[in-house]
Order: sequence, then C-alpha cells, then structure tokens
Amino acid sequence: MTVTQPRPDLVAHSHAMRADIGTVAREVRDLLGARLGAYVAGVGETRALHEWADGTRAPGAEAQRRLRLALQLATMIAGRDGGPTAQAWFQGLNPQLEDRSPARLIREGDLDDVGGQVVSAARAFVVGG
Repeated sequence: MTVTQPRPDLVAHSHAMRADIGTVAREVRDLLGARLGAYVAGVGETRALHEWADGTRAPGAEAQRRLRLALQLATMIAGRDGGPTAQAWFQGLNPQLEDRSPARLIREGDLDDVGGQVVSAARAFVVGG
C-alpha cells in the first residue's frame, strides 16, 4: 500500500495560516533573516519584526498577510534547498516575475494581484530548480 504525502506547498500553506503571528514572525526572521523579513513585511526597521516575534507588539493586518505569505514560500523553498537558497530566491530577480524580486513584489504589491504570481514562481522553483 502506497501512502501519499501531502504536497509540500500545501503543508507550508497550512502551517503559515494556522500559526499564531508571533510564531510566523519568528520563523520568517529565522529563515530569511531580520532585515529581509522586515523588508518583506513592509517595515523599515528590524526592531518591529523582533517585537512581533517576541510577542510584545502585533503587526497590522497587511503586514500579517505579507509575513504569512513569506513564511509559506520560505518554508517551501527551505524545505527542499535550505535557508540560504530561500534568502537568495526572495532577493533575486526572477524571470517568472518579469525580472522582479519576490521580496519587492510582496512588500510593494497588492497581494490580491501579485500573491498568486509569487506562489506560482515559488512552486516552479521548488519543482524545477
């Protein structure tokens, strides 16, 4: 009997959506680093990300959405290729995103418009390398 494992992107999505926001902030900080994590969340200082991770402050709704998406994607990529590759993927110019970096799109874009594009690019990267 063959047991199929859930798709890594579904597992990453489920975790990112179910975790409390302090855990999300902490894991984004651990996977991407404080500077990149703060950048993706849309804040100009790492102090905010540290306070969110420590539970002494809560991010606004839009920052929470950005953090959850970042965690989902970072978990998918790091699960296959490790944290440094996830960091590089977020910062690199991606041909599937019209040579824009995923980090910039997540930070500056309307997630309803760019979220699906970034998720598709991450899936393609995980599957195809």
